[in-house]
Amino acid sequence: MGAGIRYTRIEHLMGTVFSVHVIGAPDRGRMPDAVDEAIDRTFAQLADVERVFSPFRSDSDISRLRDGVARLGDLDPRLTEVEIACRTLALESGGRFSGWRDGWFDPTGYVKGWATEQAARTHLAPLTGLDGILAVGLNAGGDVQVHTAAEAEWTWRIGIADPRHPGAVLATVELRDGGVATSGTAERGTHIVDPRTGERALQVLSSTVVADGLTDADAWATVGVVAGPDLSWLRDAPVRSGILVAADGAVRRFAHGVELAPAGDLLSCARAR
Repeated sequence: MGAGIRYTRIEHLMGTVFSVHVIGAPDRGRMPDAVDEAIDRTFAQLADVERVFSPFRSDSDISRLRDGVARLGDLDPRLTEVEIACRTLALESGGRFSGWRDGWFDPTGYVKGWATEQAARTHLAPLTGLDGILAVGLNAGGDVQVHTAAEAEWTWRIGIADPRHPGAVLATVELRDGGVATSGTAERGTHIVDPRTGERALQVLSSTVVADGLTDADAWATVGVVAGPDLSWLRDAPVRSGILVAADGAVRRFAHGVELAPAGDLLSCARAR
């Protein structure tokens, strides 16, 4: 993994806890001012996304759209960007993902991963070009986007919680660049609905996906929960690897579009990037 000093800042946004982690070389003293400035911009961008997309704020653009006060084309253009992305995901996932709920546009299941990846790539990733900065990461309530300097001897080790045993770790992902997301019923109960049937998805306790970015990792982790034991979605999904824990406790691992044998190396393919 390599050694380094860690600088962390935390902010409460979008109903969860965001934390920025900057890894400096062991001999680095204080972090340069550019680090705090980049973190400030990161949190500001996430707060602005919340202003536009929060369904819990009556003045948000998404609430104005829902309430019929404004049309999609008259609101923040990011709404149209996300709407197109959700329609594309619905097609690519065979209807297992949807940006609509109860008859209106609600991309809550897409926005957090998308916003986290965008903010990290825009404001944090460039820090790895500074002398003595080894890596940066943005954690959004347990889902993460990480970046590592090309020449750095650093690898992120990301623990995956075991939904069958609270407090236990099911696996550890070693990753230099990319996103890791977990979705399921273990932490938040049966909150995920199969868009194809309207019924709650109950067959998967947790679905963890590793992808090039958190946008895909988060969305396809949700697809994994909805799909249940059917792993046909893997064939064309833009994911590196992952792990599913079924409601009966069975563990299934996959990488590069195929399911691994039970004795397969846990998420080892994620280490390649």
